[in-house]
Amino acid sequence: MTLDLSAPDVRAAADDRAWIRPGDYWPAFTDATRELSAPVVALSLAALRRNADDLARRAGGLPIRVASKSIRVRGVLDAVLALPGFRGVLAYTLAEGIWLAERVDDVVVGYPTADRAAIARLGSDERSAARVTVMVDSAEQLDLIDAVAPPATRATIRVCLDLDASWRSRALGHLGVRRSPLHEPQELRALAARVAARPGFALVGVMAYEAQIAGVGDRPSGRAAQGVLVRAMQRASSAELAERRAAAVAAVRQEAQLEFVNGGGTGSVERTAAEQAVTEVAAGSGLFGPHLFDHYDAFDVAPAVGFALDVVRKPSADRATLLGGGWIASGPAAPDRLPQLVWPAGLSFEPREGAGEVQTPVRGAAARMLRPGDRVWLRHTKSGEVMEHTNEVVPIGGDGSALPAIPTYRGEGRCFL
Repeated sequence: MTLDLSAPDVRAAADDRAWIRPGDYWPAFTDATRELSAPVVALSLAALRRNADDLARRAGGLPIRVASKSIRVRGVLDAVLALPGFRGVLAYTLAEGIWLAERVDDVVVGYPTADRAAIARLGSDERSAARVTVMVDSAEQLDLIDAVAPPATRATIRVCLDLDASWRSRALGHLGVRRSPLHEPQELRALAARVAARPGFALVGVMAYEAQIAGVGDRPSGRAAQGVLVRAMQRASSAELAERRAAAVAAVRQEAQLEFVNGGGTGSVERTAAEQAVTEVAAGSGLFGPHLFDHYDAFDVAPAVGFALDVVRKPSADRATLLGGGWIASGPAAPDRLPQLVWPAGLSFEPREGAGEVQTPVRGAAARMLRPGDRVWLRHTKSGEVMEHTNEVVPIGGDGSALPAIPTYRGEGRCFL
């Protein structure tokens, strides 16, 4: 099935913004999926379209490369790439990138690879090699590619360099994720020169992901003082990075003609798009709207994806037990990695059990009204990870009805990480 995010009913429902009325929104999901066995993962096409439009607005005309790790459904990738403002995919493994390149002609793999089988496939397939760009941040990664597929025997491999976008604060230390070792412009240029001098490679891009800005909410719920500190950190880090990224890109352009400079993420789209050195931004999580992105000042997200579990027992009058639920997000173990109970309102987890692998007790006033067979809706902390728990996702059309399910990566028999 092909998803049409430009259908009139989807556009009208996006304008209606039903998600701001939880008492209408989530019960409609229940009605649409009532005949389907739980767990059910549902996708509101109206909320997805609204989120896509908002990302395009925030990008200010720069193309958005869709981060596939935050989607993991090829049908959704196809539908979003058909919208104005979106171009290309940012994949997370080389094997995935080659697979996606069957349908997408511009795929950048956002992380270096040591997958020898995938490297061999890329080098032996001219079409894939023309569509897929690999990520490197050291000469050793080039050596690995050459060892698997010697330059004389393979197609030219397209290369993107990864610039470390973390902020090295004198007061706070390292802020950001531990990615590339290439932090300074001269370090990036030195590797660019080595790539340009080696046969069998073509340097086409530069990427930098500012996780400390894009992935950290600046309006944490109930922690106003922390929000002030986060916003101050992000302003300082953004200013430092803009200057350093511009210098790094200028330095690399002395060695190669770049096709793209990629930066940002859902939480920093407008900041990154404002930098003249950047030619495209990356985003993915903002399309599905997981609850990790509920706490940003500059934008909001519509909860396009929810998953439903069924009540199967009543251990006490004020508690109900759901079957399954332990869909915990990656990252530092903390309460914000748990799914968010969204409907019925007023439910909470049992503190000593949380979200369990096989059962999840919930409590609260709403639990008194729940009976076996009733349905409870949750939101995942992150975006694409929820799709690893299901073979299919059920689209909810603009008229509120369930459309035929479409397969996730898992449903297509694929598991890349």
